Order: sequence, then structure tokens, then C-alpha cells
Amino acid sequence: MRHMHSEKRWHNRKRKSAFATVLLLSIAMIACGTGLQPAPEAQPEAAVAAATAVPQQAGTAETAVPETTEEPEPTETEDKPVKEENAKMLKMKIGDTNVAVEWEHNASVEALTALCENEPLVIGMSMYGGFEQVGPIGTRLPSNDVQTRTSAGDIVLYSSNQIVVFYGSNAWAYTRLGHITDPDATGLEALLGHGDVTITLSTEEAK
Repeated sequence: MRHMHSEKRWHNRKRKSAFATVLLLSIAMIACGTGLQPAPEAQPEAAVAAATAVPQQAGTAETAVPETTEEPEPTETEDKPVKEENAKMLKMKIGDTNVAVEWEHNASVEALTALCENEPLVIGMSMYGGFEQVGPIGTRLPSNDVQTRTSAGDIVLYSSNQIVVFYGSNAWAYTRLGHITDPDATGLEALLGHGDVTITLSTEEAK
């Protein structure tokens, strides 16, 4: 009796096992027929990030930011005094009257000033032509004669060794020395137009 019950249980297990096998085969066939595929496994976040990252090109480098350099602070320098020689200013008198003169800046005036540096230069003048007074300097000075139209108050060098002071007008080749600004033409006529005169040239320290 026990043998019959055991055989019956064995047949039941065998039927169940066969049924399970058939069921599994049926499910597999259905899955293949419908094209169902197992879902892909989720990739780790690190792998996704690595796959989507843009590769850096070889040979490229980050742009270097230049370092800012601070400019050195200026150092204080001591003001050194400029050594200048005392300049001399040429002065003129007609007779006993001081006159104001604007002198030219040329080699002739420099030489005339040097001639008067140690002591005044007194020149006896003579009227000539009714428009000028002329007198010898006693030496030759550098000259650059050009054709010139003179007017009252002009002081010129003539023939490198004579000084001429005009109270009128004339045209000749002269080297300009300066111009009397005071007195005016009327005052110069009064000083120079009534006989021979003496002029005195001297120097003083320029202010």
C-alpha cells in the first residue's frame, strides 16, 4: 500500500515538472515572437559623464593670464642747481641821455658786448646825409650784411667796423644790431639831428 502511494506521488511530481517546462518554453517562444528584448542595464552616472564629455584636443593649453607687475614707485631726486654764467646786457647813451634799445641776438652784438665788458666804449659820431649818425668802433666785428631798409631808431653795423644810428631812413647793405624803442622818432630827431654827438656803450648784469 505504501508503495502505491509513493509511486503516485512520483508521477504527480513528474507531471508538475513537465508542466513547468512546457510553461517556460511557451513564455520564451512568446517573447521571441513579439521581439521583446531585455531592458539594458542602467549605466553608472560616472560612465555616462565620461561618454558625453568632449575630449580635449591635443596640443591645446589653457590661456595663461599674464601676471600684473607693479610699476616701481618714482624715487625722489634732488634738484640740482643749474650753473649759469652772469649774462651781460648792452646799454647805450646818446650824449648824456640813456636810450632804451632792443638788441639783436647775433654774433655782431655778442662781439660788441664783449668789447664793452671791461670798460665803456665811447664813440664819436658824425652826421651824414641828414638821416644818420655814423662813427668808428675801432675794430672789426663779425658781420652778415644784407640789403636793408632802415627807419628812425635802427642801429646797424656798416663795413664791419662802423656803427650807424638812424633818425631817418636809408637803404643799404647792413648788419642789424638793434632798435631804439625810447625815445620815439621825434625825440631821436632832437638828439641826433642837430650836430655831431657822442654815444657810449656799456654793460651791466642782466636782470
